[in-house]
Amino acid sequence: MKFAIVIMAAGKGTRLKSKRAKVLHEIGGKALLRHVIDAAAQIVEPKDIFVVVGHQAGQVKSAVEATGVRFVEQAEQRGTGHAIQCAQSAVAGYDNLLVLSGDVPLLKTETIAQVRDFHLEQQAAMTILTAEPADPTGYGRVLRKSAGSAEVEAIVEQKSLTPEQARVREINTGIYAFAAEPLFARISALETNNAHGEYYLTDMAKLLSADGARVVAVKTGNAVETLGANTIAEMMQLDAAMRMETAQRLMASGVTIFRPETVTIDSQVKVGADTVIEPFVQLLGDTVIGEDCRIRSYSVLENATLADKVLVRQGCVILEARVESGALLGPYSHLRPGSEIGQEAHVGNFVETKKVKLGKGSKANHLSYLGDAEIGSGVNIGAGVITCNYDGVNKHRTLIGDRVFVGSDSTLVAPLVIGNGAYVAAGSAITEDVPEDALALGRARQVTKPDWATTRKPKKD
Repeated sequence: MKFAIVIMAAGKGTRLKSKRAKVLHEIGGKALLRHVIDAAAQIVEPKDIFVVVGHQAGQVKSAVEATGVRFVEQAEQRGTGHAIQCAQSAVAGYDNLLVLSGDVPLLKTETIAQVRDFHLEQQAAMTILTAEPADPTGYGRVLRKSAGSAEVEAIVEQKSLTPEQARVREINTGIYAFAAEPLFARISALETNNAHGEYYLTDMAKLLSADGARVVAVKTGNAVETLGANTIAEMMQLDAAMRMETAQRLMASGVTIFRPETVTIDSQVKVGADTVIEPFVQLLGDTVIGEDCRIRSYSVLENATLADKVLVRQGCVILEARVESGALLGPYSHLRPGSEIGQEAHVGNFVETKKVKLGKGSKANHLSYLGDAEIGSGVNIGAGVITCNYDGVNKHRTLIGDRVFVGSDSTLVAPLVIGNGAYVAAGSAITEDVPEDALALGRARQVTKPDWATTRKPKKD
């Protein structure tokens, strides 16, 4: 049985009071829609996922087109039923549809699979995923034909509930499975006789039941994962829930996280066992951290890769950089994109790197800027050293060999090559290549004038 997944992502989300389309707002480090696509892509191939776009269609497509999904345009947003009408030709040839909401980011792959499997088992025309949240207010209720029955009698919206129906806590989550043939045989019969003048997909339950088709419901055991958000505050509650779940998953795999409520860890971050994450750390994007590392407080890692046994001291910023095993960073180091820090290398206090390869065991411990450089193993970079990589028009590279000593407060004007074992005297401005094992000095000779200060002092009366 061939399934397509249709994801509703055309709405404005006006209650957010935001200029951005609702599905582009982020929790857990990814857009709401991206979370749903990632879960769906574990059920079917990306080419079998159809995202219905409308409001800010161009921006929504750009945000997720790299996933390989396909798009259906709903130029005029006239409800969920209308969205499926727009998708009808795109999904022709599929036996069944799973319909998901692009603003329900906590939905698990296992729950989507539960709906699919129950739908097939029951040989249903329509399957509704239901839940029992702590407070069902505002949600449509699912009325079953009898207690314990899988079959659904009706879906009743909140404002139409009788006092008896209002006691029902089982809600419609807006997630469905449909057999394609009975769905599309009746979808043109949807009407707009409601307060918003829209075509509601929920009305398919009534249409299908009236014709004797089987409409069933399956309840999720975790109501939280089916919740959406209509305000920024509600969205941040989902973000907090997702991040705490990520922290719990990492701790269950052997990661120590002190004060997990204070850390910010994106959902796709990976961390090895026996690594310690201290309070107020941020691990963002596709960051990967090995085993036996320690990330100290107030450090921010984004799209960073750390091997095993790396120590990141307080307040470091590591962006799109790679750090090899046993390296030591910080405090307050700044590794910018393209930085590659070698095994057992040290990058210390207020050192900034950009597009730099720092070799095994090399050290830059204090107040330096290293940009567009390749630095060998066993190199010592003194305090205040700068690679002058930009001439106002172009960037140039500095190449430093193995076992080089660069004295404090030196400026290395690229393009420049410093050979293995060379020394650069402190305070030098180096503008020419330095051969292996040479000593380079690039400073004026010191002039000392005895008693000069005495002659400058005012005479006493």
